[in-house]
Amino acid sequence: MSYRAVLFDLDGTLLDTLEDLGDSMNAVLAARGFPVHPISSYTGFVGDGVENLVRRALPAGHDAAVVAELLPLMRKEYGTRWKAKTRPYPGIPELLRALSERGLRLSVLSNKPHPATVEVVDHFFAAGTFDLVLGARPGVPIKPDAGAALEVSRKLAVSPEEFLYLGDTNTDMRTATEAGMFPVGAVWGFRTAEELAASGARALVTRPEELLSLL
Repeated sequence: MSYRAVLFDLDGTLLDTLEDLGDSMNAVLAARGFPVHPISSYTGFVGDGVENLVRRALPAGHDAAVVAELLPLMRKEYGTRWKAKTRPYPGIPELLRALSERGLRLSVLSNKPHPATVEVVDHFFAAGTFDLVLGARPGVPIKPDAGAALEVSRKLAVSPEEFLYLGDTNTDMRTATEAGMFPVGAVWGFRTAEELAASGARALVTRPEELLSLL
């Protein structure tokens, strides 16, 4: 297959956002008297949207009302911290340049809310790096639903089978598989190589530049 486009996950794939997410959630938990977590625990909490992050960070047994109470607090807290420690992973800027030089169409699909996704991408990457950036939007199911990935395919006029999909969680691998894209697991991200392989990754890369060997 000759690939014409790459669809990237954001958190854990392009950007190391774990500390800012963990610090934000811990601040909210501490303010409400809940136990906090080591940052390493957040590798298992993130990846499926902020509501699921809040739910997973709470002690077991808390109902939807508690999640609903903490959700806006988490969004507000993260809104003040999202660029404190977050950085692109080493090798990502060079990978993006190499892909652009080869003429590939580049896009981002995140389970972050859409305005936040656009703001984060605009802050950390040069204008014009990506042809399309999409986050979570009202009325559009989040990943692992394949609908938004297929929307990227339609908007870029590139067939799904001509996409490499690079992500770091089982959610990404399931999304890519369902959309008919080629799922590539980013082992530097938040989840393990074993999880990525078990959830459908057809290739695993341990460094960003290894993606080029799949073209």
